Amino acid sequence: MDIRNIAIIAHVDHGKTTLVDELLKQSGVYRENEATTERAMDSNDIERERGITILAKCTSVEWKGTRINIVDTPGHADFGGEVERILSMVDGVVLLVDAAEGPMPQTKFVTSKALALGLRPIVVVNKVDKPDGEPDRAVDEVFDLFAALEASDEQLDFPVMFASGRAGWCDAELDGPRKNLDALFDLIVNHVPMPKQIERKSEPFQMLATTLSADPFIGRILTGRVEAGTCKAGDTIKALSRDGSKIEQFRVSKILAFRGLSQSAIDVAEAGDIVTVAGMTKATVADTLCDPALDIPIPAQPIDPPTITVTFGINDSPLAGKDGKKVQSRVIRDRLMKEAEVNVAIKIADTPGGDAFEVSGRGELQMGVLIENMRREGFELSISRPQVIFREEDGQRMEPVEEVTIDVDDEYTGSVVEKLTGPRKGELTEMKPAGAGKTRIIAHVPSRGLIGYHGEFLTDTRGSGVLNRIFHGWTAYKGAIQGRRQGVLISMENGSSVAFALWNLEERGKMFIGAQEAVYTGMIIGEHSRDNDLEVNPLKGKKLTNVRASGTDEAVRLTTPVIMSLEQAIAYIDDDELVEVTPNAIRLRKRYLDPHERKRQARAAS
Repeated sequence: MDIRNIAIIAHVDHGKTTLVDELLKQSGVYRENEATTERAMDSNDIERERGITILAKCTSVEWKGTRINIVDTPGHADFGGEVERILSMVDGVVLLVDAAEGPMPQTKFVTSKALALGLRPIVVVNKVDKPDGEPDRAVDEVFDLFAALEASDEQLDFPVMFASGRAGWCDAELDGPRKNLDALFDLIVNHVPMPKQIERKSEPFQMLATTLSADPFIGRILTGRVEAGTCKAGDTIKALSRDGSKIEQFRVSKILAFRGLSQSAIDVAEAGDIVTVAGMTKATVADTLCDPALDIPIPAQPIDPPTITVTFGINDSPLAGKDGKKVQSRVIRDRLMKEAEVNVAIKIADTPGGDAFEVSGRGELQMGVLIENMRREGFELSISRPQVIFREEDGQRMEPVEEVTIDVDDEYTGSVVEKLTGPRKGELTEMKPAGAGKTRIIAHVPSRGLIGYHGEFLTDTRGSGVLNRIFHGWTAYKGAIQGRRQGVLISMENGSSVAFALWNLEERGKMFIGAQEAVYTGMIIGEHSRDNDLEVNPLKGKKLTNVRASGTDEAVRLTTPVIMSLEQAIAYIDDDELVEVTPNAIRLRKRYLDPHERKRQARAAS
């Protein structure tokens, strides 16, 4: 059977996973009476809840005698480690662009990787039936993007399709019949080349592992594209690391291939096909699985370096161990090492004390997803404020810079530009009308300046602004950047918060907790209205007497507290604060829980 291997690239929420749903339905993967789920490729809970793709996943459909292996890639740059590995498995890409928004930063990130590998794209302008869609403008912007990314003449001569993924149609013309996806299937078969690896079918077996997972029945499994030769279950092969050293020799227990959304056992893995191999105990991502006679590994795509680091520590607050079962540093370390093995974009390092670990990655979202997964597994953690990773070049300190693309209502443009270019040391590169009373702002801002900015941005734009960011490059250190301006309200007692005390504290600032919540000494219970920290007593009840008086029995009405998400909490804290994460709670606290100890240290420092 002929084979085509393609990846689908799109910015977050441009309709990529929905389009894959329709490709699966119209290719006959499902039976007529089979129950189907929306966004079938979003397989884990966090992907479904947030509506984003985090893990690259494969599926396979058959169209007129040709097997099309489709790889759904993440749309966010924080999960770029997945993208860089997965693109080495395919021979073509389908670039999906929203007709209203055009190519966005995450589109640019993944597309640059695809063009650098020489892949010829198919451009699909999605959501053309939206009232604010401008398909022609979107196509022009895609061409400009390709030119800016130094695409070849062949890559610039790309075919364009117009589609509505939700409605299930795709046509070569904007005013086409709008019936089905047949035109897209035919274009993929005719435009994407057959894998050139098929010509190497008679050579010894070689395969580069690109994703690692585990199966409860067959154990550790590696997925990748067969670069040369064939392999059958029962064959003995070996694993080579990136530097060519032998890792292990093992017997292949099972070979699986993607058939629709599931994997089926096959007899022979042939050159050019994307398959999953089981039987190894040590081999991992970027290793080469090959015939025992071979000694040269397949070159793996380089992975962009991490830009931020977060410290994961044990939860040592007075409420530790009440929610989660996995609280020891040894258990946390094992879980992080397991994550680093699967996710090549993450690096783990021990701290000198041994009870905390520095986790380096691409961005706050990537860290937030890892922490969220761990808390759902029963872990309790204390998380530090993200720190930017600096590097030295020719004796000069360099820091990472991100390209920020903002779509905002015209009336809020001034405050956004002022915040980015003033205290956050950003440089405005482009500002233009985006239609419908909106302005598009593009700026290069140090990563340090963007930590904690998103919540402030939503407040400044009354929730109407859209901010996208992507790693741009390195620049000379830009000096000190002011952190959070407000101080915090810190509990000075242990116990349960009292409504009357919180009511009296409301004039001091915004509350993060409600009544009858567990608090402890050093826990942050609110944001101070001024720039200094203030220790308060949230347990102070109302003094009662047996004398009746006017106003004694007034009901206490509390303002709704500010409830932060995990990412918001991590971005909010200062350098001397931590986020306490448990399966059922997210709390903020000072590093030093005892106020007397803090005062003693302050006296010693002065």
